[in-house]
Amino acid sequence: MDDGALGRRLLGEFLGTALLVAAVVGSGIAAVRLSPGNVGLELFENAAATAGALVAIILAVGPVSGAHLNPVVTLADRWFGGLTTKAALGYISAQLAGGWTGTVVANLMFSRVAFELSTKTRSNGGLWLAEAVATFGLLLVIFGVARSGRASAAPFAVGAYIGGAYFFTASTSFANPAVTFARMFSDTFAGIRPSSAPAFIVAQMVGAAAAVAAIKALYPRVEESAEEVVVPHRMSDSRHGRIDVEGVSPR
Repeated sequence: MDDGALGRRLLGEFLGTALLVAAVVGSGIAAVRLSPGNVGLELFENAAATAGALVAIILAVGPVSGAHLNPVVTLADRWFGGLTTKAALGYISAQLAGGWTGTVVANLMFSRVAFELSTKTRSNGGLWLAEAVATFGLLLVIFGVARSGRASAAPFAVGAYIGGAYFFTASTSFANPAVTFARMFSDTFAGIRPSSAPAFIVAQMVGAAAAVAAIKALYPRVEESAEEVVVPHRMSDSRHGRIDVEGVSPR
């Protein structure tokens, strides 16, 4: 892969993650203003906006970078041989930078200070378990859809999963270290206190590791129907168990 091709992919990851976080944080701010005091409705509005934006973002940048938008997806893809170490490190850096940028943009759009630290504590065993479960499910959806030859359905499957996981997990399904990092910098409905973030990220990594094991057990070889994938920048390789991923989550 030449540097120009990698640069385009990194730009896709940066812009996609920035838009995703802007959707998460911005819709959280808007929900509180539109439905003050009604937490259930606020969460529904936040979830619906995020899920809808996620589908569109994956469709837009998926053909360029695979639309990982999430370090645990990138690490899983590296484990399965779909990315080089250099590309994986670049993806994760772009995702972290994009997430931070998205938070700043969301803050400014709603006339808040650009940079602020969240004071919203999210710290207990139930939340950590929820993050492990949310991340496990997200990776299982992404790689299960891709490895079964249905990569074109990935944007919709991922959006649907994240929309549902907002409600069936106690943590509202961050399931993404880059988004967790970015949400530290907005003291809003979607924020997370910096001291709470490390445990969330550890739980996400645990969930990702469990998902990789489950994916290997369920899909030891890429299905023959998966050999022609939607994303053009990397071909699948059923001999080595590699598959390009059309979309990820995020949050």
